[in-house]
Amino acid sequence: MSAAGESVEARILSVALAHVRRDGLGRLTIVRVADEAGMTHANVYRYFRSKTDLADHLLSDWLRDLERRLGDITQSPDPADDKLERFLTLLARSYAEKAAGDGHVFALLTDALDAGRITGLRHRQRVRDLLVRVIEEGVGTRLLAGMDVRRIEHLVFDVLHRFIDPHAVARDRGQEGAAAPGESRRERATRLLVRGLVAGRS
Repeated sequence: MSAAGESVEARILSVALAHVRRDGLGRLTIVRVADEAGMTHANVYRYFRSKTDLADHLLSDWLRDLERRLGDITQSPDPADDKLERFLTLLARSYAEKAAGDGHVFALLTDALDAGRITGLRHRQRVRDLLVRVIEEGVGTRLLAGMDVRRIEHLVFDVLHRFIDPHAVARDRGQEGAAAPGESRRERATRLLVRGLVAGRS
């Protein structure tokens, strides 16, 4: 793609992101984006097949950075238990901060998962794959509890479901008058889980 083409695509994405942040996905339309970007809707369709395709590109921009940071943790030289705690803390904090401060963009993730779209499913699988890599290292080095990798993976998602499942995070943010679980509660739950896995290794 030419530099000019990339500039047009970036302009479309910038306008679409502003629309989503202001009004949510439900009011995003190709026509409105095209009007604000100063082009015809036919030109927008040259770059994005549909409103859904446009939304998935916006979602991918956020998830790509998060997944890169999670991947950096898995590749660090730290002990597996430290990596596990850092990985889970980053994932939970990123979801919570996005849901609280950029809720309409966070909703793109739950919408993609609900619809079974590849952008959401690929992210969920990528998170699981990276998590399993850390757990495998911990089991292999005997830092984590003496049970198989899948059981530890399931335990992690069971214990921290409220903090690392996008739908659970969204429900917490959406409850009228209910406070979402705070940073200290996330930290405490994560620390207890990791310490329990380490203590049970023998």
